[in-house]
Amino acid sequence: MCRPDHNRQTIGFIVTLVSRTGIALLAAASILALATTAKAQDSFGRLPANAVLVTPEGDILDYLPGGDVQMMRDRRGRTVLVDSWGNIVATVMGSGRQRNEIRRREMSRDTYANQGFGFSEQEYPEQGFSEPGDVTASIPDYRDATPPSVERQALPNEYPASLDENDMEALPQEERQTLPPAAQITKKSSAEITALQVFLDREGFSPGVIDGKSGSNVTKAIEAWQQATGETLDPNNTDDIMERLRFSGGLPITTYTITAADAAGPYVAAIPEDYAHKAALPHLSFTSTVEMLGEKFHMDEAYLRELNPGVDFTIPGTIIKVINPGEMKKGKVTRIVADKYRKQVFAYDEAGTLIAAYPATIGSSDTPSPSGTVQVDRIAFDPGYTYNPKINFKQGENDKVLTLQPGPNGPVGTVWIALSKPTYGIHGTPEPSKIGKTQSHGCVRLTNWDATELAKMVSVGTTVEFLD
Repeated sequence: MCRPDHNRQTIGFIVTLVSRTGIALLAAASILALATTAKAQDSFGRLPANAVLVTPEGDILDYLPGGDVQMMRDRRGRTVLVDSWGNIVATVMGSGRQRNEIRRREMSRDTYANQGFGFSEQEYPEQGFSEPGDVTASIPDYRDATPPSVERQALPNEYPASLDENDMEALPQEERQTLPPAAQITKKSSAEITALQVFLDREGFSPGVIDGKSGSNVTKAIEAWQQATGETLDPNNTDDIMERLRFSGGLPITTYTITAADAAGPYVAAIPEDYAHKAALPHLSFTSTVEMLGEKFHMDEAYLRELNPGVDFTIPGTIIKVINPGEMKKGKVTRIVADKYRKQVFAYDEAGTLIAAYPATIGSSDTPSPSGTVQVDRIAFDPGYTYNPKINFKQGENDKVLTLQPGPNGPVGTVWIALSKPTYGIHGTPEPSKIGKTQSHGCVRLTNWDATELAKMVSVGTTVEFLD
């Protein structure tokens, strides 16, 4: 148990992904480049009567953009509105059937190339990545002043073995939630699975770490998405997945330039297992730029290396391929359901609508999570950790109170959502790849980015219901 104490646009870039089966797939496309011979139109008066203005994010504008905006033609001959910096403000499309037909023709022309999906010459702007924010202001950066530590029971150094994924099927139907079943994922390439994972991540139905592999976390995310939307998602229809991505932030893979700050850290050489050794560290920081970038872009570290073979991630200015997870989910969550058997956390708004779901590690047989209903009591970002052997179980040979500094590799990661039942909370983790696949020591673990997203949507008093 736990006890709380408290674009620039890159032009003409093409990314080639190589799946584990050796099939080379185009997994990114050139960013929109305006033809140098394009001639600006002199006014908005030439817009068709049935024109619809669609932003690069897929939103439909109900007004004409002001300022120094001109109409131009892109290399496909489409009319686009461009600001004085050369950024695409909107694409001019026909309304109703005409717009749908344009989308269909563009997707059919661009979707498949060779034996995988290719997206040559498509136009997707490079997306920015929001820095995490506090519930009321901004989350303290771990380079800033250290916040007060929290006192809680120590977490085990070893993860207990997880339940078999098929165990849930043996449970009586009335003891678990019934969600629309996901279609079985057939043999798909790593790039296609990545696209599916990124779509779910952007929708707020997290697949956990994005690694280009199908698994139980992906299946659960699809089922939760279907429950929320009333739609059926075919995970084998890459055409449809890419069309959806097109209007939710663009391609699943983008580029990122490693900065001097990225390379500088601070980093620690390694995170020891013994709590006394942990307490000696000035901060439980990331251990490498790879670990830091993996968390920043919701990626598995091994997959980040796979996408960038031979790259030295410590050199500023290095351009790498990363996941494009899009913006953080927003909304007001008034009810949380922690489903122990599904190993999943569901977030509902005040209307009772499911708006997000996350894979979770919830309790264990020896230290189960609570049952029934509790409330959110406090929310803390970048918390410290105090080990007290008088109230904690004994960790190693430690018999004295130890104060562990904050950091993403701390026992509760970068977020602590305290619950009204003492010693329990929803929190992050130093090992995101294990979320949903292991058991915890009584609390509810999410990846650090999922915990941050959820923490920004909840408030004190939010109901948390545990389903047995």
